[in-house]
Amino acid sequence: MDILVNSVDVRDLLSSPDLLDSPSSPLSAPDLRLLISRLESHTLKIKSKVQSYLLSHQNDFSSLFSQCSDVVSRSEELSGQVSELLSLISRNPIEADLSRIIGETVEKKKQVREKKELLELLGVVLELNYKLRVVKEDIRIGRVVEAAEGLKELKTAMRIRNDELADEVVEGEPVVYGLLRNEWAQCFEEIQELLLKFIEKAVQFEQETNVVRMKYQLTVNDIKGVELYTVLQAMDVVGILDYGLAKVADLFTKYVTTPVIKCRSTPAFMEKIDQESGHLLEAVLEMIPADTESNGTDGETMYATIVQIVKFIYDSLCFKNGPWMRCFGRLTWPRMSELIISEFLSKVIPDDASKLAEFQKIRKVTSEFETNLKELMLIASSDIKDERLSKFADNVEVHFASRKKVEILAKARNLLLQSNFILSQEYLRTMRLNKEGIAEDFPNCIDLLFSSEKFMVSEAAIKLMELVHQTLKDVCLLPPTVGLEFYHAARNALVLYEAVIPVKLERQLDSINQAAVLIHNDCLYLSEEILGLAFEFRQYFPSFVKELAVFIDLAPRFQLMAEEVLQRQIQLVIYNLKEAIDGADGFQNTHQMKQFESAKFSIEQLQTLIHLLFEHLSSLLESLSTVGGRGKPQEVQRETLANFIPSLRKLRKLAELLDMPLKSITTAWESGELVECNFTLSEVEDFIRAIFTDSPLRKECLQRINNSNYWETSWT
Repeated sequence: MDILVNSVDVRDLLSSPDLLDSPSSPLSAPDLRLLISRLESHTLKIKSKVQSYLLSHQNDFSSLFSQCSDVVSRSEELSGQVSELLSLISRNPIEADLSRIIGETVEKKKQVREKKELLELLGVVLELNYKLRVVKEDIRIGRVVEAAEGLKELKTAMRIRNDELADEVVEGEPVVYGLLRNEWAQCFEEIQELLLKFIEKAVQFEQETNVVRMKYQLTVNDIKGVELYTVLQAMDVVGILDYGLAKVADLFTKYVTTPVIKCRSTPAFMEKIDQESGHLLEAVLEMIPADTESNGTDGETMYATIVQIVKFIYDSLCFKNGPWMRCFGRLTWPRMSELIISEFLSKVIPDDASKLAEFQKIRKVTSEFETNLKELMLIASSDIKDERLSKFADNVEVHFASRKKVEILAKARNLLLQSNFILSQEYLRTMRLNKEGIAEDFPNCIDLLFSSEKFMVSEAAIKLMELVHQTLKDVCLLPPTVGLEFYHAARNALVLYEAVIPVKLERQLDSINQAAVLIHNDCLYLSEEILGLAFEFRQYFPSFVKELAVFIDLAPRFQLMAEEVLQRQIQLVIYNLKEAIDGADGFQNTHQMKQFESAKFSIEQLQTLIHLLFEHLSSLLESLSTVGGRGKPQEVQRETLANFIPSLRKLRKLAELLDMPLKSITTAWESGELVECNFTLSEVEDFIRAIFTDSPLRKECLQRINNSNYWETSWT
């Protein structure tokens, strides 16, 4: 069949070579006829070959056609069957029946599954109920360990997260589960109550005889022969060991540990054993009153006694069980350690810094004591929080410093509160008689550090500075940590003066009082002493304290306080003087010798003040007059200075007015002399009313002065 497969090339049938070279050349009629003839001949050859091929493969083609015929016939038969089925379905519809049947099948399967689940739930409920009945029976006959284990297993099975919430209702849960949990809770309460009764029977405190009895064969109600070890094991399994031992731990602390720490009793131990079985029946701890209440200086005896008691508990109560002993330790150690600190360690803290080294022996035995407690498992070896005594002993320097700081501040506060801010009468009398010689005769008269002044201060200020100096001397000898606390105590003691005295003497400061004078002097004294503290002590302080010690910031506070007290007194004096002058009506009854001497003394004091003022200003005034009037006569210099400072002329004239009679003063005003000295009409009138008694002459002179006020007008 190659002729059918291969393609026929028309150019092969042509004989002209030109046509072969040029396919686009047109064919002539002879060429076309030749081409047609050759194509027909070629076609005949193909047909002949096809026929011979078919004849040679006749059997194969017959088989193929037979199979095709069978397939067609089967297709027609299947089509007929499908048509009959469709016709049957169209005559009798079964979709609804099929849907119903399927739905019923699904529902039946669901019901079967639910019933199966209910059966399984019922089986679980019956099993839980059975186990609860077993637990109840175990509790009734005293099989407490088995009952505890059963409760623990049921707690997990019932998914009870908290014993106190065992009867809670869970949404969507079968009601029977709630009932089962209620049953479990009742069983838990029953076994808890029973175990607590056993513990009360096991550990008995006889207060009258100071005896603690530990019994090992226990009987409660109708349950006999239960061992103490079994009771503790059951409490541990059910999770109430802390609760069960709480009362026992409290009574041990109250009746055993506390008397030993306070050294009021010592323990004695005894055991009672069954002679037939050899089993331990009872362990006895007797507390014997001590001869003295002294715990010694190192606490070694107290620590050894407590270790014996703890070992008794470890052996007799906790049966050398580490977790049980740790539980007992968590219930007793916090109170025990606090008692040891308050009753022993805090009382043996040295009062003197030089004795701090002696405390190291106490620190050593304290550390050994805690090591022994770790071996007996009363405290945890890995938890540093339980090392309460060692921490306190290691920080003894801090405790010492804190206590001394409190003592220093208490002493400073007491001396400030108890001090008397009153100048002695002897001092006042001597001051009047001999103004310049009193300083050497009175102990409270001091010299300021940075000035030549000398004046009286209060005894409180002197003692306060003595306390501060002594405290700072201790800072130079103490370790840095302790020294820093002493430094702060010194600062706070100084600040106490600022805080206490103004409050204590508040009433005195509201009036012209001697206390104000002493407070003013105290503040100046303290401020200068504070400035000198750094020069006196700083170089001797430990390096750590030296970097932090500052005093200079306190000095301005006391200087400001002194200024405030002074200004307050000045304002009070000015106010009182104004009140006195405004209300004065001249000196009265001067014809009497006593009143005359009083008036004379008052006038002399005003004159003395003026002369004293000029005396203190003399050097300054001379220098000013020399600068302002160099090369000029003295009178000219004085006049120039008076023009430069107008108040000088007025003050000098005031001293003269105090010696002038009333008529002379009136004449001086009328002549304009007083106006030239800068006196005003109101000032002259007030001066006359304050000095001279009301009389017709005073009225006449005031009238003349008032009529001559043109001088004031002309000068202004």
